[in-house]
Amino acid sequence: MHNSDKNTSAVFPGQGSQFPGMADPWTQHPKGAGVLDEASATMGRDVVEGCRDEASLATTEFVQPALLACTIAAFRVLEAEGFAFAGVAGHSLGEFAALVAADVIGLSEALDVVVIRGRAMQRAGEERPGTMTALLGVDAATASALCDEVRDDDVLVVANENSPVQVVISGSIPAIERAEAVAKERKIRAVRLNVAGAFHSALMEPAVAPIVERLASIAFRAPRIPVAENVTGTLVDDPDELRALVGRHVVSPVRWESCVRSLSDAGTELFVEAGPGDVLTKLAKRVAPHATAVSVGSPEAAAELARETSEG
Repeated sequence: MHNSDKNTSAVFPGQGSQFPGMADPWTQHPKGAGVLDEASATMGRDVVEGCRDEASLATTEFVQPALLACTIAAFRVLEAEGFAFAGVAGHSLGEFAALVAADVIGLSEALDVVVIRGRAMQRAGEERPGTMTALLGVDAATASALCDEVRDDDVLVVANENSPVQVVISGSIPAIERAEAVAKERKIRAVRLNVAGAFHSALMEPAVAPIVERLASIAFRAPRIPVAENVTGTLVDDPDELRALVGRHVVSPVRWESCVRSLSDAGTELFVEAGPGDVLTKLAKRVAPHATAVSVGSPEAAAELARETSEG
């Protein structure tokens, strides 16, 4: 194993990390191509081609399974390069990749749930409109207090605890607008996210039943490597608990900062972000500054990292 000297965890990005052409690099490696072929067969459409199409990437229903496929392609390539992982975690949608990586559920099952999840979230967003905004330079406690202050009778909650200086809030459009106005007064930078609804808030409640129904028919296995789970932010190894938590995922906050700390406390020294973008690499550097964090967006990057870690 290349990296036996360094305790390594894989982290999987969620929606927002996609970009046109994100599947192309992984077609150049047999393990990556195999995953993408399986995903195309499961989804009944060419995932690689779909990932080149901006209109497809703009729909929750396609982009969620497409990201899952690309991140698992990256993970399988990393394994082929000799990486052995001591832990996994995925941000929101990325948690399904973490479950596949830990052998809790299979790829085709995960893709199936994620298609249903994407559809259900899109529909819930249309039925109960809402949005999300990122607050920069504040912690979860500050963001939570701001939500309490301007919520009134609307839904407004902390949705993602990303790092000590980045928190995403989610809620109805009027409540988000009030929060953004107060943030501006207080010189807090607020960045509106391009999302189809108030994800990880109570406005997503209509999406829960279809997701839970599909999860009920899937056999969850005990993880072969520790999974840091979003809803709790802790390492969870009970399959039934994992199923229940994933079922409440869309209406619960993503405690990402806690996930990274849990892996770090368990000994992780190297965080490898598998798949598109470097969102989680940047967050890991904030949350666990003593650890190394790198993103791997191509088979070349995976091979390069394998060389570095075997030499280091």
